[in-house]
Amino acid sequence: MLLAYPFRVLVPRRAAPEAATSVAVALLLLAGAVDLVPTSVVIALAAGAGATLAGLRLSRLAARRGADPTPRAAGVLLDAAVVTAGLTAVVLPLAGIGHTLAVLIGSLVVAALSTTGLYRLAGRSRPAASVRLRWLVESTGPAVGLALAGWLLLPEGGPPVPVRLVCALALGGLGMAALNAFAGPRRRSGAAVCRGGVLLTMGGLVLLATLPSAPGGRAALLAVPPLVFGMLLVAVGAADAVDDAEPAEPVAAAWPRLVLPAAVLLLASGLHLGAGRAPDPTSVLLALAAVPPLVLRELLRANDAPASGRRAAHRRPAGRSLRHRRAAPGRWPGTPESPPERGPGPPEGAATTMGAGSTWSPDHDSAWSGLNRRPAAGSPGDRAALLDALAAIGDVPAPAGALLLVDLHGTEGIGPTAREDVLAEAVHRARAVIAPDDLVTGCTGTGFAVVTAAGPVLAYALGTRLLTALSPPYRLAGAMLRVQTSVGLAEVSGAGPADVLRQAELARRRAVQLGRDRVEWYDAFLEEQLVRRLDLERELPGAVARGELDLVYQPVVDLADGQPVGAEALLRWRSPVLGTVLPAELLPVAEDLDLVGELEWWVLDRACRQLSDWSVGVRELWMAVNVTTRELTTPDFVQRLAAVLAAYGVPPERLVVEVSEPRVAGDLPTVVARLAGLRSLGVRTALDDFRAEHASLAQLRRLPIDLLKVGPELVGARPDGQPPLIDVVVNVGERLGVEIVAEELESSTQVEGARRGGCRYGQGFALARPATAERVEAYFEEFPSASR
Repeated sequence: MLLAYPFRVLVPRRAAPEAATSVAVALLLLAGAVDLVPTSVVIALAAGAGATLAGLRLSRLAARRGADPTPRAAGVLLDAAVVTAGLTAVVLPLAGIGHTLAVLIGSLVVAALSTTGLYRLAGRSRPAASVRLRWLVESTGPAVGLALAGWLLLPEGGPPVPVRLVCALALGGLGMAALNAFAGPRRRSGAAVCRGGVLLTMGGLVLLATLPSAPGGRAALLAVPPLVFGMLLVAVGAADAVDDAEPAEPVAAAWPRLVLPAAVLLLASGLHLGAGRAPDPTSVLLALAAVPPLVLRELLRANDAPASGRRAAHRRPAGRSLRHRRAAPGRWPGTPESPPERGPGPPEGAATTMGAGSTWSPDHDSAWSGLNRRPAAGSPGDRAALLDALAAIGDVPAPAGALLLVDLHGTEGIGPTAREDVLAEAVHRARAVIAPDDLVTGCTGTGFAVVTAAGPVLAYALGTRLLTALSPPYRLAGAMLRVQTSVGLAEVSGAGPADVLRQAELARRRAVQLGRDRVEWYDAFLEEQLVRRLDLERELPGAVARGELDLVYQPVVDLADGQPVGAEALLRWRSPVLGTVLPAELLPVAEDLDLVGELEWWVLDRACRQLSDWSVGVRELWMAVNVTTRELTTPDFVQRLAAVLAAYGVPPERLVVEVSEPRVAGDLPTVVARLAGLRSLGVRTALDDFRAEHASLAQLRRLPIDLLKVGPELVGARPDGQPPLIDVVVNVGERLGVEIVAEELESSTQVEGARRGGCRYGQGFALARPATAERVEAYFEEFPSASR
């Protein structure tokens, strides 16, 4: 027991079998490397251990009670794949049909089973065709480099040259695909880990088929690490993909895909030359084969700009400066079709308030704001002036310039005349900070466009100056109006005018989504994010009715004795089109679509139903549910919640309603009243995302809460050497009779810091991961005395 204690502290209980297997495999490899154990025995024992453990994990996934048929089918297929991989490494080489042929046959079976299982696995998402093409092109060059490294490292005395070449190419492709899985945009998702594990397993089998297997040969030991750890990652990733234990990362890690292939190739070349082996024709051809993908990548980037024939319609005669392309001042064009929230354009003669040469058009949303639409025919003359100005910049030999789309927010309820006055004042302020040769032209009923010949960095600086100039309040009939500003910036670098306009609009939309009062610079990834956002907005309505929502539960633990005391219900959207969507991505879209109330009442209903089911076979544990202040402050919230509790026969004290601390300040009196109403009902209340600031501490005294949830940043030591802020929070909590819950604990150090700091409860991956109701119930069964 004393010897096992450090192991139990450093390794989570869930990962203990994998850790023990990894240690055993490492010892086996060491024994094989020094000839204490024959190579064939090492391969058999290591592959058998990895396949057995991974197979058990996946068989449990396939046999889970109440699981959906799709992830269960994925578990069955992946279970069969890892068992086949283990049998391939252990049994097939003894079948008398040849070592290489036997392993290749097994590899084909593993590939078929794994591919089908990954297709059925939950959480997978299919990117757009353009994104897949770009990733394929960008990965081909490094993949060829890895194939060249494999060719140089594989021994010449092994299989015939054609087989060796095929295996080298397979290793390059599998290696690069594994790097994309482990370093891609969703590298922390369970589906990506599972996919990377499959690729590592296949790579290990390819090495096993290629490396010499004669007695006494130790080269085949190189196949053991990818084979064994790949099988273990398949099981871990599949479980996480079904339970959605880790959020997916939206940003790819670029350096592993760029650095690791180059480092492996340099190492292989050094070993090859150090062994006195001269470059052979195949290695030269592989080196040359890496050049075309690089050329193709640059051609695709160049083709992102529209064809020159499409640009010609907007070009102006060469040699004329931008200032000569300004539209002549005159009448405001008529108001075409526009969204209801857009006001009409300024009246006739108001163009003079925008400065000489400036014009206006209120048809932005109807004429050119669509992501994939072309400008409508018959648009007013200012649009032509804007496109001509962009074409003029693109005509110069080395095009440099930018388009900034500026949109004002907060003028929707002030009437069209006052909106025109605000816009006129905004344009007047803008002309004070832009260069004399820059063009200012209208583009929406609440904004304008600026075309500048400055480079992208100076254009971004101009955007920040515009934000500063437009931020002071506007005086309207004795009142002061504050507005927010969103600026979208697109670089003019050979792209056609219409495409520059579309890119600037995408950047402006992204600035709006990220909170406004900011400048967003267009890039390809931004466009992918916006397309993803549009997909979410299209698919989310009706998700409740289609039965696509799901809950997972993360246990809350008493830090004193390690006993579970409750769980928090976490929302997941299992979209058949978009894969698994987490609350961080889901809730902002729901807020914009006014669907938060529908989602939150679904969560409350489902959580109370689960709590009622747990009351039969599980001890008295609480269930925590997050609600927004917007829903909490509705007049009938307490009454509706009481009806849900009564419908499922749930004692009120077993439900905890959590509200986020940063949002309560907006309507503090109403929040206090609703929380007091919940406590009078018997429901416990919690304040989530608490920040140890002076205003937060002062606000805490007014809130009738039972639990206070703090993040790990309050638990650790502060950079200035002062004691952790958790000491202050715990002292205040003790005076107010509030229990402290430390959440998002991801390491044993953070758990110990929270316990030492006086937190009574803890929650996080270091203690227990989110999981389905069945798995959490099984976790609770390990603690017979759990009751709070």
